[in-house]
Amino acid sequence: MDFGLNGDQELLAQSARAFLEAEAPPDVIRRLGDDSVGHCADLNAKIARQGWNGILVPEAHGGLGLGMLDATVLLTELGRSLAPSPFLASSVLATTLLSSAASIAQRRHWLPQLATGATIATVAWLEESDRVDPAGVALRARRARDRFRLSGSKLFVLDAHVAHVYLVAARTAAGLGPNGVSLFAIPRDADGLSLTPLEGFDRTRRLFEITFDDVVVERDQRIGREGTAWKHLERMLDVACVAIAAECQGGAERALSMAVEYAKMREQFGRAIGSFQAVKHMAAECFAEIEPSRALVWYAAHAQGAHTREASRAASMAKARLGEVFSRTANTAVQMHGGIGFTWEHDMHFWFKRAKANEALFGSPAFHRERVAALSGW
Repeated sequence: MDFGLNGDQELLAQSARAFLEAEAPPDVIRRLGDDSVGHCADLNAKIARQGWNGILVPEAHGGLGLGMLDATVLLTELGRSLAPSPFLASSVLATTLLSSAASIAQRRHWLPQLATGATIATVAWLEESDRVDPAGVALRARRARDRFRLSGSKLFVLDAHVAHVYLVAARTAAGLGPNGVSLFAIPRDADGLSLTPLEGFDRTRRLFEITFDDVVVERDQRIGREGTAWKHLERMLDVACVAIAAECQGGAERALSMAVEYAKMREQFGRAIGSFQAVKHMAAECFAEIEPSRALVWYAAHAQGAHTREASRAASMAKARLGEVFSRTANTAVQMHGGIGFTWEHDMHFWFKRAKANEALFGSPAFHRERVAALSGW
């Protein structure tokens, strides 16, 4: 039984790693982490020229027409490098949502722009409760004749400061269940819309609050049918879980690699610390968690592409497992570095912080274990 990637996917992984090592080395990550914007337009343009933005866009709309497993290959490498890019928000989450929820005309309008990187989109879904179930969508879109008016806020919106359009989940009918949730495409420069950066400890990924002060939304800005957006958001949640799991896989691999390299170089008592049994065992335990986790990520990605009944459960399994694996690996990697691993001067803290942020993003491990149990009928 073959559990490996095919030749094209192996080549994609190798080329992506080489590109990111050249264009987004740790010194670039550090510089952008200290920058108020935290993004590099030149890097985003180079990523667009690689064609990555269109990986999940059908060929009919100008994309590469590849699947979630192919996207996972890229996401693993992006997680390995921590490259600050709106790829996750725009090319994975927003693209998935539009491909699923939008009308034929809307897909023809938006997807070619996302595929080339000419337009960057992000999804405004989460609110103060930070719930990723239907009850978490409380923002009301009130009908005003042939328009809607939005007042309220969305939190933890990825890369909102560089996005041109926001896909906003709001309620067009009262209640807290899945019915009545609608989706709107709202431009960044809409009257009454404002952004507030949220201070987080992961400076490689920026989060924002979007405030809507009686924002007017035309009916043609509604994506898909009114009140039916939840099933598409739930599908996007599955894809988000796989994407974050893939990032965690790459991040854990990089953190362990950095720790092992340091252990081979750092000497104590006349010997490299990597020769001590305790340090070897710390690395071995991390490796023993990382290696089998890769198969879980790949299976979850395959399940998304195959649209099997296992897709949601596999996505939550991957998210719960990889979030904890990355956190434990990053924590161990810091310990293997000793005192220098706890300093701002060393790069390890970037991976440590991303691990903690990814563990919570789009649902904690506890939430996803509960979701696995519910989906399994336990």
